[in-house]
Amino acid sequence: MDLPINNLNVASEQVLSTPSKVKMALPMSPQHRQFIQQSRNTIANIIHKNDPRMLVISGPCSIHDIEAAKDYALKLKSIQQQYQDSFLIVMRVYFEKPRTTVGWKGLINDPNLDGSCDIETGLYQARELLLWLADQEIAVATEALDPISPQYLMDLVSWVAVGARTTESQTHREMASGLSAPVGFKNGTDGNTDVAINAMKSASSAHRFIGINQSGQVSVINTVGNKDAHIILRGGKTANYHSDAIALCEADLCKANVTPSIIVDCSHANSNKDYTRQPLVALNVADQIVAGNDSIVGLMLESHLCAGNQSIPEDKTKLRYGISITDACIDWDTTTTLLEALHKKLKEALNRRCNSTMELAS
Repeated sequence: MDLPINNLNVASEQVLSTPSKVKMALPMSPQHRQFIQQSRNTIANIIHKNDPRMLVISGPCSIHDIEAAKDYALKLKSIQQQYQDSFLIVMRVYFEKPRTTVGWKGLINDPNLDGSCDIETGLYQARELLLWLADQEIAVATEALDPISPQYLMDLVSWVAVGARTTESQTHREMASGLSAPVGFKNGTDGNTDVAINAMKSASSAHRFIGINQSGQVSVINTVGNKDAHIILRGGKTANYHSDAIALCEADLCKANVTPSIIVDCSHANSNKDYTRQPLVALNVADQIVAGNDSIVGLMLESHLCAGNQSIPEDKTKLRYGISITDACIDWDTTTTLLEALHKKLKEALNRRCNSTMELAS
């Protein structure tokens, strides 16, 4: 009798709908395509300093409640035009969460918040929300964590992050080389920026790797490289948003022959995992720009309708509306107060950037 040697630790398999089937059920319109392309181009221009405005990425740590996400999105839209002279405001819409050990892995993996892991439903819900956001002309930022899910969703995304835990991963560098949106790589969890710089250089190059196509077939994917890769500073063993850390990062980027374009994550280790410190980080970064820094091109905020976070209760009816179930977030009032302060502080400095850009162009 032959002993089984394959799939010994696999309990079951489920065939998912192909990306093309999901997209046929939830298709983009020509208006969606035009808006997404315009948003990506604008973000790329900010990254390459052809647009002097700041990229501001603001939204919940993760999406677990579609209605709360829509509520937040409409509030964000209501202030976008108010600050459009200085900021391009993009909504943080994270569907996948990396876990140090185990835990809730995000809306795609477990939309019911109960460990049932109905990934098919999660993919449909995620795409439905992205289409709704495109209808509202709200540009989306997300994290690329699973190497397969971009085939289902990335056509509706304008900016992508690769997280601190995956920046060093060859799989994610190769995936990023084929993504159609600008990609930011976070420094390592220990604060190391070399891994992010190496990732940027790798992602800007052509690659060949195994993936799936729109029909769900296993394929060899050939990419041309992503020319809009950049670095995100999120802190490590210590914060790295201060001017001395920014200067070191600038020097390392120049040494690597990479344009010094930096986005500062105001949360995570930069806030010492204290969500209430995010405004302090953002205002410190603004002061650096006022003092003449031109390498910082964006900020990331973890922001929700209500402050703090909550654990997932066994009784889901006891979930409090508009509160994160992953990292703690600042509330909407704090977000609007911060954006108003940043706009007031940065407007003149960003106008100087604009004048400098025009002089270089001429």
